[in-house]
Amino acid sequence: MKLLPKQTRVDTQDGLGLGIEAAVIMALFFGVGSGFDWLFGTTPIFMIVFAVLGAVGLFAKWKYRYDDRMDELEAERATKTSDRSRAA
Repeated sequence: MKLLPKQTRVDTQDGLGLGIEAAVIMALFFGVGSGFDWLFGTTPIFMIVFAVLGAVGLFAKWKYRYDDRMDELEAERATKTSDRSRAA
């Protein structure tokens, strides 16, 4: 007897998930930079630096995630092709 529904995994590769991730990361880095600027009494130098670091980090993460996914798909395609050639 199961009372709780089966939990499904959320796909984090969809556009909405990536957009929310980008917004949260950028807001976090922007806020940290703003906090450092307020703490040290500087012009928005830290805000700009942290925003750029956040953006570069996001793009690097997306690129590596994309490359890993393409490697998985290429390996899957290669196994399907080799299975078909053996069956023929």
